[in-house]
Amino acid sequence: MHLLSQCYLFKGLSEPQLLRLSEITKEIQIRKGQFFMREGQQAEELFVLKEGAVELLTKVEDGFELPIAIFRNPGDCTGTSALVEPYVFSLNSRCVKDSKILVINKTALKELMQGDHELGCTIMRNLAQHLLDRLKETRQELKVHFKTIIRSTQP
Repeated sequence: MHLLSQCYLFKGLSEPQLLRLSEITKEIQIRKGQFFMREGQQAEELFVLKEGAVELLTKVEDGFELPIAIFRNPGDCTGTSALVEPYVFSLNSRCVKDSKILVINKTALKELMQGDHELGCTIMRNLAQHLLDRLKETRQELKVHFKTIIRSTQP
């Protein structure tokens, strides 16, 4: 339960809410090099890192994947596409170390959120804030790349 409270999605949930969330969570072990999430695949589950390391990648073209991030901290999560239509993963996730991962089924989580609107609002508010922060980071990265391109084309 403590691990779930470290995940940004579940910040602000009460102990009873975290307990109910833990009841729909299962733990799996994934070996180094194995993928557990594929870009374009239906998003049926949300994943929270318990231990190990997970690399997030996006397919640029056939045979080339661009690394986006590596999660090493307990509580890091991926698979939030399971919470937002069209419920399709936008990234690949591969373990770069043998890992233990908590898995939360989308349907069970949605039922929990519908049964406890406060819990549902907290999770979705946390997701919205996280996505807004990522959007700001991406804009900053684009500015840096754009400036580099502009400078490289000037005499």
